[in-house]
Amino acid sequence: MKQGDKVKVHYTGTLDDGTIFDSSEGKEPLEFTIGEGGIIKGFEEGVKEMKLDEEKTFKIKPEDAYGLQQKELMLEFPRDKFPAEMKIEAGGRLILKGPDNQTIPAVVSEVKSDVVVIDLNHPLAGKELTFKIKVIGVN
Repeated sequence: MKQGDKVKVHYTGTLDDGTIFDSSEGKEPLEFTIGEGGIIKGFEEGVKEMKLDEEKTFKIKPEDAYGLQQKELMLEFPRDKFPAEMKIEAGGRLILKGPDNQTIPAVVSEVKSDVVVIDLNHPLAGKELTFKIKVIGVN
């Protein structure tokens, strides 16, 4: 495949322990254009090497997926900034509001008596991803 080709694929993404984190099974195939950067780099690189109707499984390093965990995206907030009735526990998910009112997904990493540590890294940052892909269309 080459730059500008529109590609349709069915895929299943798994973690090293076999957990499926995303799949197009039972849904519409994923459609993207080679070279536009709309998907993670490693996924596009793997698909670029394939042909129509080909099926392949490959691994993507964190650097070519959602990046490595970044310590600067682990932020501490005073516990009293959260509503008293709000149940906050490690592993819990939050949606924060950014400066331009955009939503920012976050995970509670740790709860201390006076501080809550929030992880703003992508949930798949630092993880090696395995994709099973079948190319079903190329224009």
